[in-house]
Order: sequence, then structure tokens, then C-alpha cells
Amino acid sequence: MNFNRSKIILENLSFRYHDRTILNETSYCFPENSITAIVGPSGIGKSTSLMLFNRLWESIPGAKMTGKVSVLLDGSMTDIYASSCSLPYLRKKVGTVFQVPNPLPMSIFKNVAFPLKLSGEKNKEKIRAEVESALKRSFLWDEVKDRLNRNALELSGGQQQRLCVARALILNPEVLLLDEPTSSLDKTSAKIIEDLLISLKETCTLLLVSHYQEQVQRVADQALELADKKLHPINRGRS
Repeated sequence: MNFNRSKIILENLSFRYHDRTILNETSYCFPENSITAIVGPSGIGKSTSLMLFNRLWESIPGAKMTGKVSVLLDGSMTDIYASSCSLPYLRKKVGTVFQVPNPLPMSIFKNVAFPLKLSGEKNKEKIRAEVESALKRSFLWDEVKDRLNRNALELSGGQQQRLCVARALILNPEVLLLDEPTSSLDKTSAKIIEDLLISLKETCTLLLVSHYQEQVQRVADQALELADKKLHPINRGRS
């Protein structure tokens, strides 16, 4: 874990929507190749705050942000709200995994390959190799390698979540945002996801929203509590 280098820097960040303030004048540095958990009471805006790192909030009517969000991308600190930072580039570099698995109604292979094809990749051999790599990184390859053409909706809940992780990984993001990725899973499936997250920080910087204190203790290098409209570091990291 490289705590000597910041991956994400928030400067005087404020965010509000529907006349509700989520963050007010918040500054913080997220270290590279680490897992940062964001915790706090339900309904306080933890999931919404993740949208600030990929600009998904821009589709919310009446939402407004001030301040600066900089992310180290391709070795350069980038203002992700600058006009020079395109949304396709940002979404490629900052992947997202949602709380409820959302596989597309197509085959396992096509699900994982979809973002790569959407980005314009046409080389079938490269696509096949990248799909295999993403499935291996998501701890799913051995379970699906003989049924890649089967409908992804036939997978179990835990497998579907790992499929969504693989789909996010195929573009080799530098940052991965995860919104309570184990909340709908049983303990066995959740443990697999937790082990997966720990392995991914070798190549990614992860921001994890979780309401499970024990999970935060197990996987997070640091934890932040969203309270009083600011992010407060708390003593909940891994030992």
C-alpha cells in the first residue's frame, strides 16, 4: 500500500441536491492502492457521495457541486471536472459496482465483453483474452469457463456480483467504486467478495461503502465516517 502517494484529492468539496447538503467544504486525500471504507448512518448520503468520483450525480435534477476532485490517472493528477477530462475516459478509469448485481440479459461472455466492445475494440482474440483475464481477477473463471455462452441470469447472486466486478475490471480501471457490494449476499459469497477486494488493491484504489463494521475491519486500510456533512477518519482499519 502506497500511503506516500495520493490517488484522489478532494479540495473544499461541497455537494447538495433536493435542498439537502451531503458534503460541505470537505477536503481529503485517498492513498493509492488501498481500500477506503465510507461508513455512517443509513440515508446520510454515502452512496450518493460515490457519484462525485465518476460524475454520475450530474443526472440528478437540482444537484450542485463546488470544489475540486482530482484523480491520479495515467500518472497525471487530473481534475475530473475540467473540460479536458472526457466522461468516456473518466468512466473507463473509474469503474463502479452497485449494491444489487445488474447482469445484462445476455451470455456470461457477452456481459464481461460488453464495455470493451462499447469502447470500439473489434479484435476477437483480444476480447476473448481480456474476458478470461477479468473473470480470473474476479475469482469467477473456474466456475464459468465451461459455460461462457450460458445466460448470466442463471448465475447465483454471489456469482452475478463477481460477474459485475469482472465487467468493471475489463477496462482496467485505476479506481473502483463499490456501493455495499455484499449486502444482498450470504456469508460464503460475501467472504469471496471480500477476498477479491483485498486482491484488487494491488492494481486499483478502492472506495467501499459498507454498513457492516466487521467487514470494514476485515478489508479496509482506512475508514471514513460521513457525519456533520464531512468525511471524518476513524479507527476502523485493518490491523
